[in-house]
Amino acid sequence: MPVKVSVIVPVYNPGTYIEDCVASLLRQSLPPDEYEVIFVDDGSTDETPARLDEVAAENTLVTVVHQQNSGWSGKPRNVGIAAAQGEYVMFVDNDDYLGDEALERMYDYGVANGADVVIGKMAGKGRPVPVELFRRNHPRATVENAPLIDSLTPHKMFRRAFLDDIGLRFPEGRRRLEDHVFVTEAFLRADNVSVLSDYVCYYHVKRDDASNAGFQRFDPGGYFKNLREALDVVEEYTEPGPLRDRLLRRWLRNEMVERMRGRRLLALPADYRKEMFDEIHGVVVERFGPGVAAGLQPTQQIVAALIAADRFDDVVAFAEWEASVALKATPVDVRWEDGALRIGLSAEYTVGGEPMTFPAGPAGTSPSGAPKDVTEAVARVAADSVARFGTATADLLLRQRATAAQYFQPVEFTREIVPVEEGGRVRLVLRATAVVRPGTAADGAPVNAGLWDFFVRVKLGGWTKEGRLGPVRPVPRKDRTATSAGVAGGRVVLPYWTDPQAHLALDVDRATKRLGLAAVTPQDVTVSGDGLRVPLPLHVPGDTDVLLRLTSTAAREVPGTLSPDPNGSGAVLEAKLPAGDLEGPTWQVALSLAPDADEPRFLPLPLALRVTAGGVQVVRPVRPVRPPGPGTAQRLVRRARRVLGRVRRKAARRIKAWRA
Repeated sequence: MPVKVSVIVPVYNPGTYIEDCVASLLRQSLPPDEYEVIFVDDGSTDETPARLDEVAAENTLVTVVHQQNSGWSGKPRNVGIAAAQGEYVMFVDNDDYLGDEALERMYDYGVANGADVVIGKMAGKGRPVPVELFRRNHPRATVENAPLIDSLTPHKMFRRAFLDDIGLRFPEGRRRLEDHVFVTEAFLRADNVSVLSDYVCYYHVKRDDASNAGFQRFDPGGYFKNLREALDVVEEYTEPGPLRDRLLRRWLRNEMVERMRGRRLLALPADYRKEMFDEIHGVVVERFGPGVAAGLQPTQQIVAALIAADRFDDVVAFAEWEASVALKATPVDVRWEDGALRIGLSAEYTVGGEPMTFPAGPAGTSPSGAPKDVTEAVARVAADSVARFGTATADLLLRQRATAAQYFQPVEFTREIVPVEEGGRVRLVLRATAVVRPGTAADGAPVNAGLWDFFVRVKLGGWTKEGRLGPVRPVPRKDRTATSAGVAGGRVVLPYWTDPQAHLALDVDRATKRLGLAAVTPQDVTVSGDGLRVPLPLHVPGDTDVLLRLTSTAAREVPGTLSPDPNGSGAVLEAKLPAGDLEGPTWQVALSLAPDADEPRFLPLPLALRVTAGGVQVVRPVRPVRPPGPGTAQRLVRRARRVLGRVRRKAARRIKAWRA
């Protein structure tokens, strides 16, 4: 079979992080004879070269190339391209990994759309990734109709013949931003770029020690010298005008202005901060005309103007004010409705923990150029925000905690202008309702098992702020459950408040004790003939096939149905009992919501069945009393000591306060 995809992985001292990368490449859904993996070891000094040789010896689809260290990723990627036999080449970094179906889905999507470049949806574990680019599938994208320029990392699939036809390779040597130069030219010269957004293909991973190459401090002089080469590519393949200005704006915004804003700037050492500012000032004055900065958001325009005016101290002062701006998103209603989780929330910006306020009157025209001081800068931002009240938006993202895969949820919102009692000012509050359907919440697919967090994303004026949904106070610590569980796609979905932060989250198919099943009593259960009817505190979208497991000295499995309760909230479990096979002992009852799974997960129910000559009785399960095991006495002593210690410390604090 011809090779469809060649995966090229430049490697340099990844340590144990290479294992996740290797595992993900070997378990791809694409048949092994239809893709190849080329590891290019760039002079690693750890155990990785031997490990890669071992992998290659065990897997014929793996090739390892060893070379002397070249200083950066450009040459290893070019060596991989030269060795590749695939119709497409896919670049992966040695500390990242792919979704199991990434190669197959991206290849099929690229072929179906005649794409020279295919971009698969990305997730960032500890590092940012584009968000707006992946709102939907975009089979025919260009720099004019999609925010392609927001994604300049090389972790994409490129048609090999396209690269050869235009002679495109990575700049080599010890340098930065070689990927910007390569990817920008590919975008500008491709006949078509396809964006696949309904499956997470690429997982960017930040190492625990933040030792990824992209996280290391760089020399500002060399960095911005290399950045100018990317700007040269834009100017070579575009004409002067709005499109060129919009493309160049990406570097002004991301690589310059954003480095000079808020906490990101303040986190830098003072001397390095000034060195960075001086280099950025030089590029801004040298390379960007007025049309480039004009399309920035108001806050970004202010920072860009201060940079151009060489006013470093005012940039720092404005960053200190911006660092106090945050998003507060509060859930006001969480409930199940027709098998979907309906979430009502409010969101607004805060400054220093207090609601942000704006002028009550209509905004006038903001002056151009740099503000005279930070006070004027803040006033200008407020006035610009008022003018944009009508364009403020709110989104809800569902993000898996383990993988950082995230998905937009349907949201309806209104904008409410709330008067402030004093000062003739107002607040802007966004009130939204989101509907989360667990069976389709992952871009049309069911959400995977695991823990999921809700993030609210608000655009207003010069900011796009994102934050967790919550906290909510007070929430009793003993029970942080937000609402009862729902059932979708054979999984139990439990909304709950995290402890101790009290943010809203989802537990998908993991929780057992918090589901509320213990509240079911034998008196709630109806047995009629061989029929069993049990009301359960679960929400289901419709009739759902389930499986009961009855366990005693033997085991029996019985099919059943879980249906919405017509008389109220929750669901009703119905099943026919094999009474003739249950004579004798007491039978424990457990429920599986995914009867067709290879290994069904069973939830124990707080009831048991006892069959006698008079029929079937429903009783509480009898749990055996366990004798104290070894170490029980020691554990009780340690527990008593901890309690006594807390009492002593509390008494000491009270005595100290009394004496004071």
